[in-house]
Amino acid sequence: MQQWTSLLMKTDVGEVHLNEPMTKHTTWRIGGPVDAFIVPETREQLQELITLLHHHGIPWIQIGRGSNMLVSDKGVRGAVIKLGSALEYANFQEETVTAGGGCSFVKLSFLAGRHGLTGLEFAGGIPGSVGGAVYMNAGAHGSDVSRIIKSAEIVLETGELVSYAVGEMAFAYRHSVLHERKGIVVEATFELKFGERREIAAALASYKDRRRRTQPLQMPCAGSVFRNPIGDYAARLIEAAGLKGYRIGGAEVSLQHANFIVNTGQATAEDVLTLMHEIQKRIDSEYGVSLVPEVFIVGER
Repeated sequence: MQQWTSLLMKTDVGEVHLNEPMTKHTTWRIGGPVDAFIVPETREQLQELITLLHHHGIPWIQIGRGSNMLVSDKGVRGAVIKLGSALEYANFQEETVTAGGGCSFVKLSFLAGRHGLTGLEFAGGIPGSVGGAVYMNAGAHGSDVSRIIKSAEIVLETGELVSYAVGEMAFAYRHSVLHERKGIVVEATFELKFGERREIAAALASYKDRRRRTQPLQMPCAGSVFRNPIGDYAARLIEAAGLKGYRIGGAEVSLQHANFIVNTGQATAEDVLTLMHEIQKRIDSEYGVSLVPEVFIVGER
């Protein structure tokens, strides 16, 4: 590890933190240390970083706002990349908004509302960054990223900067081309429509209130744990199986929303994984449905 981390410290790739605990960067507040946690502030720094990692064969993952991710207790070998604050911008021009990959998706939805633009209301309850939303084709309330995005600028795993139009993104349910072709979204452009400001504000307020009432946001969690099976809801199945409040170690199925697992204080990644497997086993046994995780499980096992 010494050679490539020494090079990182000498190269203009942004902030570099060695042996950084991932508990500080995930909404579950779970995760062991990563060899190098790097925060590039510009496209150029990101390209330099990715090129260096690619040249030395160093594995890496990206983190956005820290939701939707379970990091193992042993941590992550290689690098974790988080886009810096300079890539959290949002620029509006008529009915188009161009946002940096590090921009909060929730914040972008409210900024669009202030500009009288409709189309992003569904994002008002989705934690995470713009880059993560594009990667996952994030969606809610009958809409998703694929319906509003125009294009995305991406740094591929070779360090090359490319621009993909929506037709090249291979969007599907919680899926994009980035699941097959590794890269980091540094910028995305969305096409919205002018609308009635009061209606937009009302929709955003409604989604925010619904999220507050139905999700355990006062506790460390990571969003929905499982994807909804076709024609049903994971939360309904888990609740019907009597698993609300079911607990393993410090990990508990939320009493507020059955498709959330909360960290009650000292939960480990192993607690969460064991609980996830128990939920999957019970739902498969009782309903014949295989629940697919929506959270990403990363790190050394």
